[in-house]
Amino acid sequence: MRTSSRIESLNQLPESDLYFCNLTPQQLLKIAGERLRESYKRILRRFRYSSGAFKVDYALREPIPWKASDCKRAATVHLGGSFDEIVVSESAARNGKIAERPFVLLTQPSLFDPSRAPDGKHTAWAYCHVPNGSTVDMLPKIESQIERFAPGFRECILARRVFRPSDLEAMDGNLVGGDVSGGVTDIRQLLFRPSWRHYATSSRNIYICSASTPPGGGVHGMCGYHAAKMALSRLTNR
Repeated sequence: MRTSSRIESLNQLPESDLYFCNLTPQQLLKIAGERLRESYKRILRRFRYSSGAFKVDYALREPIPWKASDCKRAATVHLGGSFDEIVVSESAARNGKIAERPFVLLTQPSLFDPSRAPDGKHTAWAYCHVPNGSTVDMLPKIESQIERFAPGFRECILARRVFRPSDLEAMDGNLVGGDVSGGVTDIRQLLFRPSWRHYATSSRNIYICSASTPPGGGVHGMCGYHAAKMALSRLTNR
């Protein structure tokens, strides 16, 4: 077992009956391209990535002063205003535009886990969607949206750390252009991502098991479960 070790090519590894790649198509091409058929590589190259994310981590001197009392007891708060506002914001990001009032997802873990912050202090993080690979600074818009629902929020901030789409991709090469969902999730790509095989590739012993496979991104573990199930069934039926 090897940990904390970057793999640039499957050729760095010992030969194995199975390789499970928790990678998006772009990374799979980089490390396993020479083992894949050209027809399958064309499918991977056609894979479409989704909107990027602009994220901010916060250190706070006190809990966020929400106007709505329910928000003071919520682990995650979705800041979008009306449904129509959310539609405008998400449509903008998908179409290469910047929303004036971004739909912001915010978590405040230290309300429920004191170990997330020093005594008496708090932490939170928030992000919004932006066009894939965007270089626009969304910090003022994110904080204006939070301040809209929690007047006085800015006065609570002790420190912040900003992650632009390029920063997220530098931390994890799978987050192409800041895409944290593993690819566009429209009907066509949700059902056939990254191909009809879903988890199997053109190489008998290489499988893809990332959020770029069904059922897509989320905290469910089903991509790895189904990839392993397919691989084991094919090994059994040899």
